[in-house]
Amino acid sequence: METDGETVRGTATGFTTETVKRREPTDPRDEMPLPTEPRTIFLGGLFFMAFLAVLYVAAEIILPVILAIVLKLLLQPLVRVLERIHVPRGVAAAVAVLLLVVALAGTASALAGPAAAWAGKLPDALPQVRDKLAFLQRPIDAVQNLAKQLESFGGGEPGGGASAAPARGSNLMGLLFSGTATATAGLFTTLLILFYLLVSGETFMRRLVEILPRFRDKRQAVEISLHVERDISAYLLTVTLINAVVGIATGLMMWACGVANPLLWGVVAFVLNFVPILGPMVGLVIFLMASVLSLGVEWWALLPVGLYFLIHLVEGEFATPMVLARRFTINPVAVILALVFWYWMWGVPGAILAVPMLAIIKIVCDDLRPLRAFGHFLEA
Repeated sequence: METDGETVRGTATGFTTETVKRREPTDPRDEMPLPTEPRTIFLGGLFFMAFLAVLYVAAEIILPVILAIVLKLLLQPLVRVLERIHVPRGVAAAVAVLLLVVALAGTASALAGPAAAWAGKLPDALPQVRDKLAFLQRPIDAVQNLAKQLESFGGGEPGGGASAAPARGSNLMGLLFSGTATATAGLFTTLLILFYLLVSGETFMRRLVEILPRFRDKRQAVEISLHVERDISAYLLTVTLINAVVGIATGLMMWACGVANPLLWGVVAFVLNFVPILGPMVGLVIFLMASVLSLGVEWWALLPVGLYFLIHLVEGEFATPMVLARRFTINPVAVILALVFWYWMWGVPGAILAVPMLAIIKIVCDDLRPLRAFGHFLEA
């Protein structure tokens, strides 16, 4: 099919990226229509709220599907490489899923012992950390006394704030891992959906192209699909490689500083780096506790924390912007809001998926004319 010098060609395995050219407007602001009819705005708001309610209520069903879609975008290049060497698509999909399972199982097996050891130390270690950091207690007490005085001026009960703080602290770990049980329970479902998504290939896209009535709609559907798959796959692969480098550097740094179980801390840094901004902040606290427990309260106990901060400074200010450049520029405020929102929705898995989902939304909005205003709003 040809139009305006562009060709959309279907093959046995789907649509090739070389045959589709994305059209860029001369000025993005020229194609940013906003809905102006009150009825459209009202119905859109109702649909949006209903959509959020479904996401929250049906998290156990939707979260495995979202995880499978993201993993499919990550593993799709591997499946295509295997197809190029004449491996059947079903076998290629099975190999990709098997490699993922082996990687997850191997990592879990290697870290089970160290993680269990640190978890066993934690109840006894927390009082030790508090005693070793007792020099910080005086400013903390001053802040608490100031808060009590302000509360008394406001007419509140003097003891209310002090009694509520321990309850919040005791629930911190439960809040942090609120979504882990859901993600673990849906792991088998996620892998099953992932396998069939990889096997199906572009079946859904071919069916969509067949039922769309106009050629313009067919071409736009193909463009959006190819653009999303190409860019999100590139984003996920790039970010995963960057995070792997951060994890390796952190593990080597912890080993050089004499902190026990450096492999565990490298994996922790790798996982936390998938959560921009908030992940490294949590990592600073975790590595401070690990350093104090391993090295004692000495000046060199701050060395691992400082080096961890330096690694993330280099990664965040130089490596990631240089590699990703302008391809995935997203407003930092939108990133923070997405992290908070999806953590509230789905817990830790939601926080990890927040930025990839935000990138997918931006790419789709950039390709759909009625939504380009929102896509422009998400730009940095």
